[in-house]
Amino acid sequence: MSDPRLTPDPALIDQRNAAHVTQPVTDLCRAPNGPRDRQMLYGDAVTLLHKAAGWAYVQAGKDGYCGFVRSDALGSIDTPTHRVTAPATHAYADADFKASDVCGLSLGSRVPVIAQSGRFSQTPLGYIPTVHLSGLHQRFDDPADVAQLFLGTPYLWGGNSRWGIDCSGLVQAALLACGIPCPGDSDMQMALGDDATDGYKRNDLMFWKGHVAMVWDKTLLIHATAFQMACVFEPIDAAIKRIQEQGDGPVTAHRRISRT
Repeated sequence: MSDPRLTPDPALIDQRNAAHVTQPVTDLCRAPNGPRDRQMLYGDAVTLLHKAAGWAYVQAGKDGYCGFVRSDALGSIDTPTHRVTAPATHAYADADFKASDVCGLSLGSRVPVIAQSGRFSQTPLGYIPTVHLSGLHQRFDDPADVAQLFLGTPYLWGGNSRWGIDCSGLVQAALLACGIPCPGDSDMQMALGDDATDGYKRNDLMFWKGHVAMVWDKTLLIHATAFQMACVFEPIDAAIKRIQEQGDGPVTAHRRISRT
């Protein structure tokens, strides 16, 4: 049976049009007015498959995830040229850090840069500090370093931004920032890489039922956890014990991700 998260519903396909997310963050829902499955960020590309009653059925370009977003969260923008590489940034009304801020953007947001103005890059949203942007094809080298940028971010089920993130959202943000393809949910992420059999190494992924964490070093992991309602470091042995004792079972997989 096909996975409805990754396979568009044929009954809901009456067009195939390219669009982009035009809000800083928008929920990708299971159904119109339904629960949030994931989130999408400004500049994310989608294939628009159906529109009705203020909702759009889409398939995300970055991971193939299907779902419903509010129609007013989509639109047409110039092809993005840069991505936000700071944990978060602001777009300002003018090229001045004292100017009014127009909106906030999370790491991974994609923007078209129109021109440079001193220390700022002009975009359709406003002026963004150039130091917070990198060219679209420039990548981070180390997923764990990216995950560390989210430390302290509040836990949010289905979250994909600096304003709120969950365990699989953290892993996806870290891997995509390094140019490593990554699906949106932890059960799908379990298919990444190869089984790790020789201890814990940086950037390994550890899985429990409904949860994923990234190895920081041989004793620490980093994850977004509902236990502390934040993205945190936690000793690996302590996490294994705690998760077992709280009734969520043992580690179900330990995977090693290739960065080549």
